[in-house]
Amino acid sequence: MLKMMSSLSLLSRQKLIINNNISKLFSTNHAFDLYNKSREGGEVVSVLKLNELRDNPGAIKKKRRIGRGIGCSKGKTCGRGHKGQKARGKVHPWFEGGQTNFIKRIPKRGMKNRNATPMLGINLGKIQDYIDMGRLDPTYYSEVRPLNMKDMVDVGIVGKANSIQHGVKILADGANRLRTPIRIEASRASESAIHAMESIGGEITTVHYNRLALRALLKPHKFSILPKRAKPPPRLLPYYQSYKNRGYLSPQVQMKQLLRNKP
Repeated sequence: MLKMMSSLSLLSRQKLIINNNISKLFSTNHAFDLYNKSREGGEVVSVLKLNELRDNPGAIKKKRRIGRGIGCSKGKTCGRGHKGQKARGKVHPWFEGGQTNFIKRIPKRGMKNRNATPMLGINLGKIQDYIDMGRLDPTYYSEVRPLNMKDMVDVGIVGKANSIQHGVKILADGANRLRTPIRIEASRASESAIHAMESIGGEITTVHYNRLALRALLKPHKFSILPKRAKPPPRLLPYYQSYKNRGYLSPQVQMKQLLRNKP
């Protein structure tokens, strides 16, 4: 019995020795120590491990804790001095001691309306000039389809597509020279321009374009799928439903389009 116990104890000791040797062989530090010892007069190689990453000594300075007695050198009044407005609270940078501050002394000059939608004005006289130059085909724009803002950019009536931010408004300057009836489709139109075009047999229709629809109209090559044109918002809906403005949502304009498209 004693011999069996002694043999078991020897086996357990041998297993512990073998396990310690294996762990030493597979540990990185021990393996690099063996490698360094094998080199004679070589440079000592040290391995940086994640658990050894830390800042250099003195890189982080502890914040001074004020109001913790004289030992912190900022006790009692905490560096604010005795009494006064600055000792009791903060003072705004624009505070001038009670007098009227600089911002209120400056007079107000104008305003910028964030909801404004300025339109680019195009006169009927300019459209007639481009028809006379032969850059606009009046037969095509009176029988096939109306003249829209993309056509105005292509022929040069509007310099660049980027100049149209919210749309185009047709104005009546040069209406006395207008003599060629065509159909025009724009964002807005003045009442005198509508009457001038209709007096010679032409037609003007106002159509709503939001920013996305306007970009799709002027730059269709930037869209793989052209988006559908959105309906006007509630504040603009009465304008495009009025026949006085020749809105495309008015019943009279829609009836004209149905009769024109009817075979």
